[in-house]
Amino acid sequence: MTGYAPPIERLIKEFSRFPGIGEKTAARLTAYILRISDDDARRLAESIIEVKEKIRFCSVCFNLAEENLCEICRNTARDDVICVVEDPDSLMVIEKSGSFKGTYHVLHGTLSPLDGIGPDHLKLKELLERVSDDKIKEVIIATNPSVQGEATALLVTKLLRGKGVEVTRIALGVPVGGDLKYMDQMTLSKAIEFRRGM
Repeated sequence: MTGYAPPIERLIKEFSRFPGIGEKTAARLTAYILRISDDDARRLAESIIEVKEKIRFCSVCFNLAEENLCEICRNTARDDVICVVEDPDSLMVIEKSGSFKGTYHVLHGTLSPLDGIGPDHLKLKELLERVSDDKIKEVIIATNPSVQGEATALLVTKLLRGKGVEVTRIALGVPVGGDLKYMDQMTLSKAIEFRRGM
């Protein structure tokens, strides 16, 4: 990058480190920061620092929390079912649907040997401890339908076998309103595999 003052170059470089942010988007974000008021810029900087200082992992489910326990784990009215997800974003999507009333367990990733991520990098040991310590009736595996997500789901299923808990997988396949002629082979395969009675 040439032509920019060093502070601008540094901010563009920092924004470029964000996932999915290339140099052009980073330059647009930097231009936006230059246009906003000093108060708005200060609030943005303070909110970044506040998140870094105050947010931690829930000691039970590893969701993002401001206290030792997240809001969901503090709620004693939740069902005795654990939904296993890859990341806090997945948890939030399921929670916003309003269809799940149990608790969660965030793995913080999926198996990815090419990226050096093995079972020890995920919160699997903690999941096994929860299943043996708590009165859990069912574990729902809600990893993404990717190669890594499927491999992780198979590993979780294997680890929970014989632990006295029902293990299920979220249904995968044709979306509501979808047209079969436009579905890829993997989606159709999963739709048939996870079919249910009528």
